[in-house]
Amino acid sequence: MPQVNELLERLGKAHYISTLDLTKGYWQIPLTPASESKTAFTTPFGLFQFNTMPFGLNGVAATFQRLTDKVLQEHREYAAAYIDDIVIFSETWTEHLPHLKAVLGALATAKLTANPSKCHFGQREVSYLGYQVGWGRIKPQVDKVEALRDYKAPTTKRQVCQFLALAGYYRRFIPNFATIAAPLTDLTQNTRPQRVQWTLQCEKAFRALKHQLTQTPVLHQPDFTKPFIVQTDGSDRGLGAVLSQEQEGEEHPILYLSRKLLPREQQYATIEKEALAAKWAIEALRYYLLGGTFTLITDHAPLRWLQTMKETNPRIMRWYLALQPYKFEVCHRPGRAHNNADFFL
Repeated sequence: MPQVNELLERLGKAHYISTLDLTKGYWQIPLTPASESKTAFTTPFGLFQFNTMPFGLNGVAATFQRLTDKVLQEHREYAAAYIDDIVIFSETWTEHLPHLKAVLGALATAKLTANPSKCHFGQREVSYLGYQVGWGRIKPQVDKVEALRDYKAPTTKRQVCQFLALAGYYRRFIPNFATIAAPLTDLTQNTRPQRVQWTLQCEKAFRALKHQLTQTPVLHQPDFTKPFIVQTDGSDRGLGAVLSQEQEGEEHPILYLSRKLLPREQQYATIEKEALAAKWAIEALRYYLLGGTFTLITDHAPLRWLQTMKETNPRIMRWYLALQPYKFEVCHRPGRAHNNADFFL
């Protein structure tokens, strides 16, 4: 299955976007005679079997994804699909019309049909895969944010997991999501009771996550022709990072990353936590950084001498060697000016 982030970033700075929703989904794919018997089910009126691919079978999503990828193979420069959700994107209106015609022609050749009521053509901004996309920016979908705003404090593990799953889908918008959510994720541990013990720390984390997402955060689409900036920071509870880029004279965030520290990692020295944050963030952002040059910004001044310090600490040396495929410059930014990655740590 494709990565949602990769699909969103392929839209780049498209000014015209169309979305297509294939009607009836999997039912558009006929089954071979040998496969029909495997879908048999019994009813009070007899035994029946499907003639087309039904919902609920193992692997049907991947099968349909392979179909759409094959149909759009010649149109990958301006079209993409996530199962039955197809997006066509173009820089100009004169380009968009031929692109749209070509994709519709490919669907007709494959005998796939779309639902007109769920299709949107030539839009400047569209809802796609739970996000508002357009003008080179990405925002959370409004109805999803409203659902978070109205979410009541959880009382059971299941409700905590549901909230974290909904908020986690938009974690790229929240600086240091893992650190903020740590009191809530702790409630889901196997040793904790099913009926959660809601503490003041849990309430603060709950409100902080809701506040961050209901402020209509905006991320910019990456421009792979320009260098990236990676800001990292480590704390006693977690690691945080921001991928950003200078566009139109200003530094704009592209996505936020975060994770909790493991119990053994919490025992690391400060320099080791900061070095771990840099190593983890760069490897997590491999898709953006490998093959180009970028700037690594940290509020921990000793990291500027990472190359000369590597032989004094075996752990840092291993991390330094793991970063050899990347080409970057380490810059120090004081904590008071390092708000992006240092937020909520």
